Amino acid sequence: MKKFIQVFYIALVLIFIYAPILTLVLYSFVDIPVVSISAALETGFSTNLYVQLFNDQALMKIVWDTLFLALIVAILATILGTLGAIGIFYSKGKLGKAVSAASRIPVINAEIVTAVALVLLFAFVFSESRSYFAMVIGHLVITTPFVVLSVMPKLKQMDANLYEAALDLGASPFKALVSVVLPEILSGILSGFMMSITLSLDDYIISAYTKPAGFDTISTYVYGAMAKSNANSSLPALRALSAIIFVVIILVVVAKNISTRKQEAK
Repeated sequence: MKKFIQVFYIALVLIFIYAPILTLVLYSFVDIPVVSISAALETGFSTNLYVQLFNDQALMKIVWDTLFLALIVAILATILGTLGAIGIFYSKGKLGKAVSAASRIPVINAEIVTAVALVLLFAFVFSESRSYFAMVIGHLVITTPFVVLSVMPKLKQMDANLYEAALDLGASPFKALVSVVLPEILSGILSGFMMSITLSLDDYIISAYTKPAGFDTISTYVYGAMAKSNANSSLPALRALSAIIFVVIILVVVAKNISTRKQEAK
């Protein structure tokens, strides 16, 4: 009976979390402007919304612009976050603790506060708060700390003697870093990279405050489409786009878990 209650409770939690997403995926195959069970039964299932999505050039441009932005941010955040985590890990005394505490501030800080602070900073320094550069920096601020948090546990799990042994065998500090440390923390680096892409794709507040005129990400476009849904014919196609993003993320997570289990088995 106790086991049944545990399974039932977990099932309820999973249903509560994933039911809205599964509903979204289901209605991505129903070409109706407003979600309705009766209208869905009358219309039937089709792939019309997916056809509309890929035929909408303006919407596809927004998708590619968002993916390109996320990729740039993820690469830069991974480099900065990995180097920052290594620097924090090997720092001694109060300096390492202070930098480690500072790196967590963007994680716990309200995103609206970060967005307003960035706007004021860029307006003061560059006299222009809305630009592609400002948006990239804003995304880096919120993604880099998560890379640090992903890499730090792997550094703590690593055998510290490996790095010292590489130095004793004649390797330079850089050679030891590349040949010994980075392979040991590679899974944490990949996790931070994927998390950076997800956070960048998902972000709305930073993008809304810093994006240049005429530029939209998926999140800002969706918000704008919802605000003027009566005049926007691309709104139903966004269900298909959201379903594709969800399926891709699920496949990436499953592939990463399988790869991690194979590495652990070896």
